[in-house]
Amino acid sequence: MVKFIDEAKIYIKAGDGGRGCVSFRREKFVPRGGPNGGDGGNGGDIVMVARRNMSSLLDHRYQQHYRAKRGVHGKGKDQHGKNAEDLFIPVPMGTMIKDFESGEFYGDLTEDGQILVVARGGKGGRGNARFVTPTNQAPKEAEPGVEGKEKTLKLELKLLADVGIVGFPNAGKSTLISSISAARPKIADYPFTTLVPNLGVVSYGDGQTFILADIPGLIEGAHEGAGLGIQFLRHIERTKIVIHLLDLSPITNRDPIEDYETMNRELKAYSQELARKPQILALNKIDITEAREDLEKIEKHFNNSGIKTFPISSVTGEGTKELIWDVAKKLETLA
Repeated sequence: MVKFIDEAKIYIKAGDGGRGCVSFRREKFVPRGGPNGGDGGNGGDIVMVARRNMSSLLDHRYQQHYRAKRGVHGKGKDQHGKNAEDLFIPVPMGTMIKDFESGEFYGDLTEDGQILVVARGGKGGRGNARFVTPTNQAPKEAEPGVEGKEKTLKLELKLLADVGIVGFPNAGKSTLISSISAARPKIADYPFTTLVPNLGVVSYGDGQTFILADIPGLIEGAHEGAGLGIQFLRHIERTKIVIHLLDLSPITNRDPIEDYETMNRELKAYSQELARKPQILALNKIDITEAREDLEKIEKHFNNSGIKTFPISSVTGEGTKELIWDVAKKLETLA
């Protein structure tokens, strides 16, 4: 299983420019044979490129230093040095790039193949042929190449999902995503089974799809770092819709109504924009007899508040088709 890493720090150094050359050709009646030193080549740029087939910043935990090559030095006979090739650094789609020291935002790569130049290579130095003047026919000067830019970057990945599932541990998020998509997350009956966000592609209608992500580790105090804290909350910032999954099982001794209010407080405390996203409320585990008996009372509470509910069972699949279609309709209106 590939380890999920959504933050990384890397050092980058663009290529230096090549030196200009001091050289003279052998030619009769021309002072010192005439200058013919060529210019140095330009150093390579550092370019970030988004790749659809990457899902984590793991590679950048192992390799943290990237240096582009310098330009080739100029030569005699007016031979200019070759420009160095740019260095392309692949990152997953959804990666934001910032300056590690200042926090300056450089760009957000959200499309496959999208590129961003983050450090320019140095310009090659001029050879002595460039310094000829009427009063200096045999210049002995040339320029060194300009140094390439260097900096330390912070890479931050935010998953590109249409829909995010939030809910307390053991609410059934992983079971739901495995029930309605091809994703196969680890599932167990203890808190924090899910330690990384899981992505699944949900199919509906005539070959239409949307991407669903379950967000782990949300408990009361998550915005302050409790549980898995805000480590994964960023991954639902890009989503268009949030499915709020409530656990109706009596085994956990939780109050679904109180959980709903607590979770929304956490989302609001983390981000007002996140709290304003459209929500779909799913009441899970109605396959359990006691949960079904309490269903009418809980639905009535939310319906009185103008909140539509979707009773479902992630285990048996009951109600999930209705949930998927409602999500699909809302996504179409938001497109």
